[in-house]
Amino acid sequence: MRLWDGSRGSDAFGTGRKGAPHLEAVERLKEWTRERFALRDDETVVVTEQAATAPGCPPLETLVAFWTADGTRHHFKVFKAVEAVAPADVPPAWLRDSLAYSGGIECACC
Repeated sequence: MRLWDGSRGSDAFGTGRKGAPHLEAVERLKEWTRERFALRDDETVVVTEQAATAPGCPPLETLVAFWTADGTRHHFKVFKAVEAVAPADVPPAWLRDSLAYSGGIECACC
């Protein structure tokens, strides 16, 4: 029952594990993404961090996905921990269309 009793220094789902600096970095990146791509408040932005799986990649990578009002999903990846991501790491606005997810296109790196 350790998972549920909070003895790991976290809530039941592990969301408190990384602390306030991590959550602040996630919120900053969401805001930079909103600003860069002129997203409205009702358009969803999701930021996640995961261990890299490809050989030779940095140990952590940050994934950002956002959905525009027309339902199109866009995504990009930054090969850094979320706390290390800077505004310059967010792709330029003119790349927005190329960040759109096309079903059926799969690659090991993305």
